Amino acid sequence: MPTSFGEKLAATFERHGQLCVGIDPHASLLDDWGLPQTVDGLREFSFRVLEAVQGQVGIVKPQVSFFERFGSAGFAVLEEVAQRAQAANLTVIMDAKRGDIGTTMAAYFEAWLGKSAPFVCDALTVNPFLGLESLSDQMSDALERGKGLIVLVATSNPEGASIQKSSTQGETISAQLWRKLQTINGVTAAAGARFGSFGAVVGATLDVNAFGLSDLKVGQPIAATPILAPGFGAQGAELFDARRIFGNAADQVIFSVSRSVLSAGNLGLAGAIASAKLELEKGLAVD
Repeated sequence: MPTSFGEKLAATFERHGQLCVGIDPHASLLDDWGLPQTVDGLREFSFRVLEAVQGQVGIVKPQVSFFERFGSAGFAVLEEVAQRAQAANLTVIMDAKRGDIGTTMAAYFEAWLGKSAPFVCDALTVNPFLGLESLSDQMSDALERGKGLIVLVATSNPEGASIQKSSTQGETISAQLWRKLQTINGVTAAAGARFGSFGAVVGATLDVNAFGLSDLKVGQPIAATPILAPGFGAQGAELFDARRIFGNAADQVIFSVSRSVLSAGNLGLAGAIASAKLELEKGLAVD
């Protein structure tokens, strides 16, 4: 059995901390960096980010859409990025938010997490709103492959709130997803493992109580559900508030930053990442 995603994540936290840097080649960022709106500009931007993170952080999160807008040539760059990140021993979370049923979801799995996947990564963000059970086969396959799935649970976009906060049987949709993930991780994680292999996306700018996630801040000592938390920096959340936002669960959070460091440009990027990492360390040290 290969090393699980949860085990790899725990080792990454130990070596490099909990900061994750997004590889998000926004059109505006390419302009700000003085790079052309071409595949060459996309490649140059992405490789510079990979160079800047090495030795500082252990997790990167390419946003697939910014590669996809360049068509097949953009996907070819994403393959290169994934291979370079793997060679650098980085933990790679592909932010693709895939979700479907049956053979369609199986094909997505093969593209991203399968044995011959062109996009080499450790985990994939997925959309559960066709039913979390529609991902059951992929969860089993992920465990066999030592891979992870990170499920959208409570997102920061206002359009999603009405669905995620809606209740059935006295429990919000977000709360149901969170509870199911906790159960699945408790059953599937190795005995004594710090993290399970199935995570939750929870926006850092949200009032988790409003989504029915009041117990999230309690945290889990073993087989914890990893939390991927976007929203720091440009979206308004502060890394220094890590412990206040997530309570005891802060120790199981992947803190994602992108535009707040990427906007520093090529020359300032490494320094911006170092500053973000220091701010997070201070935030996690707060009692």
